[in-house]
Amino acid sequence: MKARVFVTLKNGVLDPQGKAIGHALSGLGFEGVGEVRQGKVIDIELAESDRAKAKASLTEMCEKLLANTIIEKYDIELQA
Repeated sequence: MKARVFVTLKNGVLDPQGKAIGHALSGLGFEGVGEVRQGKVIDIELAESDRAKAKASLTEMCEKLLANTIIEKYDIELQA
């Protein structure tokens, strides 16, 4: 089973990289761009075939390593 984990900063946490990206887009002439937030995507392949067990395992991975849960949130997307 494959999974994709999206990790982004929680609302209210300053995002200097997002601000820099937004400023660069504006400098390149892209108008109408609002707030920009950056994050990361992690693709993981699991040997697990049970969706519930895979989700539980991925949640544990996020809580222990993949996300700094004090300032980041994560979303898990399971793929067949």
